[in-house]
Amino acid sequence: MLAFVLVLAACGGKNNNEGGNAPASGSASAGAKAADGDKGTIGIAMPTKSSERWVNDGANMVKEFEALGYDTDLQYGEDVIENQVSQIENMITKGVKLLVIASIDGEALTDVLQKAADANIPVIAYDRLIKKSEHVSYYATFDNFKVGVLQASYLEEKLGLKEGKGPFNIELFAGSPDDNNAYFFFDGAMSVLKPYIDSGKLVVKSGQTKFDQVATLRWDGGVAQSRMDNLLSANYSSANIDAILSPYDGITIGILSSLKGVGYGSADKPLPITSGQDAELASIKSIIAGEQTSTVFKDTRELAKVTVNMAVAVLAGNKPEVNDEKTYDNGVKVVPSYLLVPVSVDASNYKEVLVDSGYFSEDDLK
Repeated sequence: MLAFVLVLAACGGKNNNEGGNAPASGSASAGAKAADGDKGTIGIAMPTKSSERWVNDGANMVKEFEALGYDTDLQYGEDVIENQVSQIENMITKGVKLLVIASIDGEALTDVLQKAADANIPVIAYDRLIKKSEHVSYYATFDNFKVGVLQASYLEEKLGLKEGKGPFNIELFAGSPDDNNAYFFFDGAMSVLKPYIDSGKLVVKSGQTKFDQVATLRWDGGVAQSRMDNLLSANYSSANIDAILSPYDGITIGILSSLKGVGYGSADKPLPITSGQDAELASIKSIIAGEQTSTVFKDTRELAKVTVNMAVAVLAGNKPEVNDEKTYDNGVKVVPSYLLVPVSVDASNYKEVLVDSGYFSEDDLK
């Protein structure tokens, strides 16, 4: 009996997520399950659980790392910069082998990344470029300029702008100014839309066409909804909006709420053509229901695989595969990057892109 109790105690002691050692709220840690033993811990810092995509990103990386025999320490900063900095500091103190960071503010991590460098811990920037630091080894992301091109090209096609149709009223929204990707999305979209704005085929009645005028702090749908309310009351009392450039699904949902609040969505006042990004479940359901028009799908399962492959190569002292060594200058260095290809999704192809690939099931979309 005594021997049996001692064995149980020894087995129970391996789980550091139980009892008084449970991780703080907003985090998740899990032990490696591979038979070849513990290879050390990978620290994964994500920005927030309020966006479905970041939850999926974190879960995908934990799955991939654990399959290779690594422990993981997954933390969510809940869009509070100080939280994320503290979480990364704790990971460094615990001696993680490598850090994967999707930053809340790409310019706020210089000091903590110096601490990582002092501890010889390499850093991979995940989907958001970390700026103003030489201590970023690699960057895994999507072709962010192309995301914006896809969003704007969809509006261009559905409005018939290439065929000379117009003029149409449009309002522009951009992402968070502390996220380097937001500028790429906006620049990509404007590379398509600006010629039509200049020619008068697209009319921005608010006059707000610069990034700093249309940015949405923290990608907050509520902030976007409030701005849309103001745009409608100030500029559209006697005119309708035909199209909205929106960089992200959560922002689009907020915009649509504002529009429906003043009667859009009826036969005589249809909802404008809208863009989005991330193929979040609520937005795909909205697309199926005929409200949101389109989104850009970025397969985070593939991004997780690329990131894990990068990490394994770095830890082995090898150079990981990259396909861009020119684009992503963080202000101190050009960070070698791997860019994945985004895909435009609407009612015509969501089944092929999302359901057939196993990203969502038919039941998910009911």
